Amino acid sequence: MITRNGLLLVFWFLLDKGFLAPLHSPPQSRMGREHHLRGMAGLGLRRHGVSVVQRVKRGWVWNQFFVLEEYMGSEPQYVGKLHTDLDRDDSEVKYTLSGEGAGTIFTIDQTTGDIHALMGLDREEKSYYTLRAQAMDMHTGRPLEPESEFIIKVQDINDNEPKFLEGPYTASVPEMSPGGTFVMQVTATDTDDPTYGNSARIVYSILHGQPYFSVDSKTGVIRTALPNMDREMKELYQVLIQAKDMGGQLGGLAGTTTINITLSDVNDNPPRFSKSILHLRVPESSSVGSAVGKIRAHDLDSGKNAEVEYSIVPGDEGNMFDITSNGHSQEGIIVLRKHLDYESKKSYTFKVEASNAHLDPRFLHLGPFKDTATVKVNVLDVDEPPVFTKTSYTIDVYEDTPVGTIIGSVTAQDLDASSSAVRYSIEWKRPVDSCFDIDTVEGTISTNEMLDRESNRQHNISVVATKVNNPLLSNKVTVTVNVLDVNEFPPELAVPFDTFVCENAEVGQVIQTISATDKDLPAVGQRFFFKSPREIRNRNFTVRDFGNNTAGIVTKRVGFQRRVQEYYVIPVVVEDNGYPAQSSTGTLTVRVCACVTDGSLLSCTAEAVFLPMGLSTWAVMAILLCMVILLAIFALYVGLRRQKKRETLMSSKEDIRDNVIHYDDEGGGEEDTHAFDMGTLRNTKAIKEKMLRWGTGSEVTAQTEINESTPTTEGSADIIRDYIHQHLQENHLGFSAPPYDSLVTYAYEGDGSVGESLSSIESWMADGGEDFKYLSEWGPPFKTVAGILDKADPPVAEVEESRE
Repeated sequence: MITRNGLLLVFWFLLDKGFLAPLHSPPQSRMGREHHLRGMAGLGLRRHGVSVVQRVKRGWVWNQFFVLEEYMGSEPQYVGKLHTDLDRDDSEVKYTLSGEGAGTIFTIDQTTGDIHALMGLDREEKSYYTLRAQAMDMHTGRPLEPESEFIIKVQDINDNEPKFLEGPYTASVPEMSPGGTFVMQVTATDTDDPTYGNSARIVYSILHGQPYFSVDSKTGVIRTALPNMDREMKELYQVLIQAKDMGGQLGGLAGTTTINITLSDVNDNPPRFSKSILHLRVPESSSVGSAVGKIRAHDLDSGKNAEVEYSIVPGDEGNMFDITSNGHSQEGIIVLRKHLDYESKKSYTFKVEASNAHLDPRFLHLGPFKDTATVKVNVLDVDEPPVFTKTSYTIDVYEDTPVGTIIGSVTAQDLDASSSAVRYSIEWKRPVDSCFDIDTVEGTISTNEMLDRESNRQHNISVVATKVNNPLLSNKVTVTVNVLDVNEFPPELAVPFDTFVCENAEVGQVIQTISATDKDLPAVGQRFFFKSPREIRNRNFTVRDFGNNTAGIVTKRVGFQRRVQEYYVIPVVVEDNGYPAQSSTGTLTVRVCACVTDGSLLSCTAEAVFLPMGLSTWAVMAILLCMVILLAIFALYVGLRRQKKRETLMSSKEDIRDNVIHYDDEGGGEEDTHAFDMGTLRNTKAIKEKMLRWGTGSEVTAQTEINESTPTTEGSADIIRDYIHQHLQENHLGFSAPPYDSLVTYAYEGDGSVGESLSSIESWMADGGEDFKYLSEWGPPFKTVAGILDKADPPVAEVEESRE
């Protein structure tokens, strides 16, 4: 088989392989030769009557066929011709065709072997068809050769233009970029056969967008053509790109696409204020934290590059205001930082700075990325209510304050330029508010009722101040009235202090710290003052006030001795700070004791007298025991003697006065004589000595004193009355009175009584007695015994004279 289009190629192939054929036989292909051999073997050729098997050369030649796509002719398009060397043009050979498109797209002439295409073909849909051909005997239908396969290829023509499958495109490039900066790459596709001709060879070009951008003709890469393109001048560019096949030659097909290129922003512009001086107005009544106004610096950049930060330049008068940045509107909001007062200052001037928050180091050379402007704030006058001088008032008043007394005052002023007068009133919210009244002009607060601290310790009232020229403007203030308790009780020493002073004490030594208590409330905040009485001059001790509600007893001299004086009584005056001030006088008993060198107490008892003699404790106790026994025997003797004298006096008819002491308390021996000295009832001198010893400083006046030389058995009733009154006063005021209730009976029957007087006064007056003062020299334990047994008997002659 041989084709029309491949004749020269087959001929060259046969010559190259060295195959020779008769002149009447066409050249054969290799595959055709194989088919030819199989065909000849089937025929069984004979020579000279003998079957001979010989090598048969190719019987038919074939090659691929070509057909033009998109054929538009009226007749079927001729594709090629099939032929075998067995065909002698005698119509004995029949050609058949099978495979893709056989009978529908392609047809063959069974006699001539011509192949035609019945319709136009599109290479882009199917580029080739695989078919099978076979030569058969016309009469018998027996295959002359084996079936052979061949290809019919659709030959491409330039019938498709390049296309941009992803267009239109969007791209961005930073502004101020240098020339040649890569933007993006576009690619067009052509469905024509790239292996045949120039139908699929594409060339790119830019139709619109010059001179800003350029495109590579082979790769389609788009780049910037101009440097430093400014987004603020032009942000969006539309570029038209063309892709043309046939290498861009005339007659080639072309396709276009659009690319929208945006210049992205960079921070190459600083913020700028539209005016150098900005004016704002704000009422003086604006609250702290409220917005005064807004300012804005314009930045030509966008996004974060346009973010502006605002600040107040230190100095000037900007301390009254603050500024914040609004990230959405890029505005600076000026906020009031302190209260405004039109009367004190009417305007403020300060500078505001606007700067970029995000700087690009590449463009710092363009200059500072900030700007300043001057802001002038004018304060507007507002008619304001009166203002009190204090935010609240506190008044203290005593509960016994008379009605109508002024206890305090409030003051409010109109700070506006008009300076209107102010009127005051009390806003009554509760019934207890009626306890007070206020002067509408002066603002003085007075009591309207008596206050009772026990029912209400504190009152909270609201005072209203109203402007006269505008009653709608008013202000309120809270006045707290504390009802104070009247100082009713004087302070007292906290405990009955008894202390001691060492015989070796030094001058200025604090021997005791004292404190005081007060029954008045509250206990917290009380203040006490301590001092010595002014009328008594104490050379031994003084009172020192420490200033913390305590005081100290301080020595004023040295050389204290128990043998000279064992006890000291110190009066202390305690005064409080209440209203009215109260004070009281307490006494402190100081005992002289023996101490060691460091001031520690050694002994304050009788043992201290004997210790210097070198006696032991047991020895001292034995001596004291013997002395007590002797004292008891002596007391028994004296008692029996007095009993005998009473019996003698009872039988006499003389006028006798007596003092009878009766108390239902069991005797305490020697200690009982300290509590109540029986001898003082019969010895006026002992009373005086005891009162002087306790430091009372009181003396019995001559008017109330009964002369010791005057007899008491006779006399007028006035003398007896004075005598009884004198003893009552001595027992009432003296320190020797019993510390409990007692009954003192003075029995006197008067003149002319049959039984005469029951008193035993005359008995001891008549008896001369014995002087026991020498017992005082034995020591303190015997002073009491001496006081009991001591009798100051007046002479009998003097008694008789007084009776006369």
